[in-house]
Amino acid sequence: MDRRQLNMALLASSAAALLPASVRAQGVGDWPTQSVRIIVPFPAGGTADALPRLLSEVLTNVWKQPVLIENRTGAAGNVGAEAVAFAAPDGYTLLAAPPPPIAINQSLYPKLAYDASKFKPITIIGSATNVVDVSNKLGVSTIAELIAKAKANPGKINCANQGNGSTSHLTAALFESMAGVKFNHIPYRGTAPALNDLVAGHVDVFFDNISQSLPQHRGGSLKIIGVCSLERTPELPDVPTVSESGLKGFSAIAWFAMMAPPGTPDAIIDKINKDAVAVIRSPEIRKKFLDQAAQPIGSTPQEAAAFIASEVKLWAGVIKQAGVKLGD
Repeated sequence: MDRRQLNMALLASSAAALLPASVRAQGVGDWPTQSVRIIVPFPAGGTADALPRLLSEVLTNVWKQPVLIENRTGAAGNVGAEAVAFAAPDGYTLLAAPPPPIAINQSLYPKLAYDASKFKPITIIGSATNVVDVSNKLGVSTIAELIAKAKANPGKINCANQGNGSTSHLTAALFESMAGVKFNHIPYRGTAPALNDLVAGHVDVFFDNISQSLPQHRGGSLKIIGVCSLERTPELPDVPTVSESGLKGFSAIAWFAMMAPPGTPDAIIDKINKDAVAVIRSPEIRKKFLDQAAQPIGSTPQEAAAFIASEVKLWAGVIKQAGVKLGD
């Protein structure tokens, strides 16, 4: 599924004993008998919200029960993740999130109220490459020009991010470390407000995921000057990667996972996975993902666990190498 996958098995769990007697009695075959909540720990308007919403609309029809998206934001995704971590392990409360609360925050925060490693992976929903956006007012058109301007103006180029510890923040930090530059980091509460200020020229650069930036780039309200994956993306065949623009090996992608609370029985995990993957791989949803420049994935729980483990290792290394601290 990804070049950084590790061979890692899921931890076994005797979760059934943790369920209420009523849930154990009904059996997985009856699930779901009530509405299902999918908590998104980031605001509406970004890819982290859009992809699970597409999924929830179809799963509502599949399960014959409402599948509701709840945006519970704050603390780089920790607020929403904590709510799921302590929810009943019965499959009725799930988490859909990008890397921070699952694979980053445990390396960034000195203490969390939840243990991210205890979540039960269901599937990786999809992924999207990050891109380097610049304001039209900045006056740069290439990665080389951005680096030169940043070196000439240390700490004066305002770099928006989706919040401290977000993938956009850490991607910018990795860029700083590899390019030998220093930005002035401006945290926002999600993608939409950061993108709005970039278009308005209030900030200069934004390491965003391609899904939200592409329409603005095509409309001319901002410029995408680099792609953060190792290979060029089909949506922007003429835009070089950051790696080929001088920072060899530079790579950062956004991905979106569906997780269940600790202790959720494997039988329920497998049921949700089977139905969710079928939806993700359906022609209709696949097209809608691709229309947003997001790649549909639909992994097994085991593949998701291995991939997330590799991402924990990756971002822990970035945080250590770049010396990222909360508030930077």
